[in-house]
Parts: sequence; C-alpha cells; structure tokens
Amino acid sequence: MALMTVQALSERELRDIHDASLTILRDTGVMVHHERMLARLAEAGARVDRATAVARLPETLVMACVERATKQYTLYGRDPERVARFGYGDQVLMSSPGQYAWVDPKTWQRRAPTRQDLHDAIRLADALPNVTIVGAMAVVSDVPVEYRDVFLTAELVKRTTKPTRCFIANGRSAKYVLEIYRTAAGGDAALRQRPMIETFLEPISPLQIPGDGIDILMAFVEAGQTASFGPMAMAMGTAPATLAGTLAQENAEVLAGLVCTQVLAPGTPVTYGGIPHVMDPRTSICSFGSPEQALMGVALVQIARSYGLPVYINVGITDAKVLDAQAGIEKGSTMTLGVLAGADTFGHAGICGTDHGASLPWLVVDDGLMGYVKRMKRGFSVTTDTLAADVVHAVGPGGNYLSEEHTMRHFRQEIWRPDALWTRQPWDDWAQEGGSSLGDRAAARVDEILATHEPAPIDEALARDIDRIVDAARRDLLG
Repeated sequence: MALMTVQALSERELRDIHDASLTILRDTGVMVHHERMLARLAEAGARVDRATAVARLPETLVMACVERATKQYTLYGRDPERVARFGYGDQVLMSSPGQYAWVDPKTWQRRAPTRQDLHDAIRLADALPNVTIVGAMAVVSDVPVEYRDVFLTAELVKRTTKPTRCFIANGRSAKYVLEIYRTAAGGDAALRQRPMIETFLEPISPLQIPGDGIDILMAFVEAGQTASFGPMAMAMGTAPATLAGTLAQENAEVLAGLVCTQVLAPGTPVTYGGIPHVMDPRTSICSFGSPEQALMGVALVQIARSYGLPVYINVGITDAKVLDAQAGIEKGSTMTLGVLAGADTFGHAGICGTDHGASLPWLVVDDGLMGYVKRMKRGFSVTTDTLAADVVHAVGPGGNYLSEEHTMRHFRQEIWRPDALWTRQPWDDWAQEGGSSLGDRAAARVDEILATHEPAPIDEALARDIDRIVDAARRDLLG
C-alpha cells in the first residue's frame, strides 16, 4: 500500500534552510533571559556575551544536542493504558491548553470561562475518540492567577484518565504542578518511568528565550519529563516576510530550545514544535488559517524529520469566528496537509478564530475532522482479495454486492462510517428533522455527551492528596 504523502521542500531547499539556521545560531545567536542557563550554555561550548545575554551556538554543539535527544517516547495519563505516543506515526490531537475567553455554545457570544466550563471541557474531551491529550480549554477567571495553573492541573488529573496539559506560569508554580503528577503517578520513580508532563517552551520571536520558560523547563526535565518547543514566529512581523526566511528563523529558535534542554538533561525526549504564522498586512492580526501556514507546517515536518524528531504543527485551525464555510475550508485543507505530511501532534483543538475563545461545539468538529483525515491517511490495500475480480465475476452484470460474504468481511475496515456529526441522509429526511447545520449537530453532540458520559472516577484518597497540594500552592503563591 502506497500511502499518500506531501512535501513542500526539495532536498536542496531542506539543506539550505538548515544551513541558514545554523548560521543564525552561530553568528547572531539567541538572547537567553536566564543567568543559570547562560552559564550552562557557556560550559557546553556556546559563546556567551553576559552584557547582552546573547548565546551564540556553534554547529557542533547544536548537532550534538540533536543527536542526544530521545526521538520516540510516550506520555501517560492517570490511567497508564491511556497514552499519547510521539515518533511512532500516530496522530495526537490535543484540545487547547487554555483560552481566556469562552464562546457560549447556546448564544455564540464570548464571556469569561467558569469552573463549570472547565469541567464540561474535560468531560467532553475525555469522551471524544480522537482527542488524545486533554487540555484545560477554560482559563477560569475566578481562581487567582498566582496559582491558577496548579488548580487547572489538579482538575485535569482528577477528571480525566487521558494525558493532560495546561499552560504553566512560572517555576514557582511548576513545582506544585510536578507534585500533583508525582502523586498521581505513585511517586518520583514512577513519574520518571511513565512521564505525564510535556513542558512547552515558547521562544519569543525573534530569537529570545524567556526566563520563566527556562525555569519551567529546568523543573520538568530535571524531574525526567518531556519537552516541546514552539516559537510562533509571524512572517512580516516577528520574522522575515518570506516563508523561507521565517522557516530559517523558526528552525533556529526550535534548535536553541532543544540545545537548552539537552544541556540541562541529556537524552530528554523532545518534540519539535513548528508553529509559525503570517501577519495579515491589512489588520496586523496573526492569521491562523492562511495557506502559508499550511505550507510552512508541511515544510517544518520535513525539517523535523531530517533531525529524526517527532513534530507538532498548528494546522486544523482557522481565522473564522463561527462554524461556516471559511472554517471548513481552512480547517479541512490545512489539517489534511499536516496529517499527510506526517506530523505527530496537532493543536489546539476547540479554539475559535485567532485564540479568540474556546468552544465545545468546535472541539467536537475538530475531533470529527481528525477522524475523517485519519481515514485518508490510512489509504487502502491492493491485493488479489481486495481487487475482488472473482466477486465481480460471481455477481455479474446487473447484480449487487450487498449480500456478498466479501462485502461483510471488508466494509467495516474499508468504508469510514461517520457519526451523527455528519449528515448523509436523504434531503427530505434531513428537512423533516429540522434541517440542521454542522454547528447545530455539533452543539447537540456536546449536549448528548455531557448528559451521558462520566469519566472514570479518581480514588478519593488520591483526590484529597491532590487538593492538599492545591491548598499548599494557594497559601504559598498568594503570599
């Protein structure tokens, strides 16, 4: 079976971008806003200017760190049977780690997220078959920001057995987040054996690594957890206007983050996060659904694969604010290209527009889209049995295949069967049932899941232990 694949770069273009990135790292360098990290980089062979906080990274150091990074790994949920695998050819879909606005599923108006929204988002993602990692989605406004990430982590771990993620604020809260996962895993050794956290370091384009991000990275990788890097370089704004220039800078920023990780903890499993965007020249808004974003995503899959690394890209998202044709075109085309390119991780599912808010109906649509595209990725087999010449001969002209044993054997595997999110019914039946749109059906699916699905419960003693960690974080971080 020849599977469909897409590429954006020739071998020469791939080498040219790689070489340009190494030149940027060697001659321009990256600004690292962290004294301890600068010291570690200097010890590893970087040329560090302490006055400017700029580290210039030689090719030998960069490529040694690329070689050192673990290329395949597994992230575990509270239930160790529910996992996200990276570098194995899986498609890992992640619901958004957190949005500061909530798109109400009934009114389609934005408002502040509530704790109930958070709980609904977790329960829905726990049930959806193609959501691998459950994100918080709702950054609840009634929990103080100082320990909000600790609270969100606790709610995630208590309310789903899948792998989880939310955005971590700083090194002070990171230690409490780690303690929650240690407790859920059954201790430090168990957490090292079955990692549950993937820290997300986001370099600030152009060519800066924030101090808070390094604090979080240090805490997590020193505890044996995994790492990913995703600078959101924006062509024409925080990166060159050309896609090639943006890719060269983006790649340099990712490699700089990887070097930091391997200098801190050699062998740390790493995902390459290629999530650049373009700036709309009329509005100066970052675009989430541009064709250029899809092209760069495909190119960055190739770049990451040239280093042997699993890769996360931002596709399957859109600039649209509602579930309309624009959303379908942008989401469907970019997700298809990303999956066919061979990316490992896709996010952030469930967001409206350019981080304009989180939406549960939209999460249902994203889950359905991933199932649709996975079917295309799987392809089909051509064998003597599947060619079915003998079956065609037996049925003959004018017959049908419904009652054939060959049909019974193959149709479940061969033919993708949509759920109630998709309509394939006759027009009259559809009209009699209300003539629903995709958005209507997605909202109904949300209601159905929330009314019927209950995630596997957490042990009460474990829940109490986690709550005590949240209380300790609240007392400490609120001062």
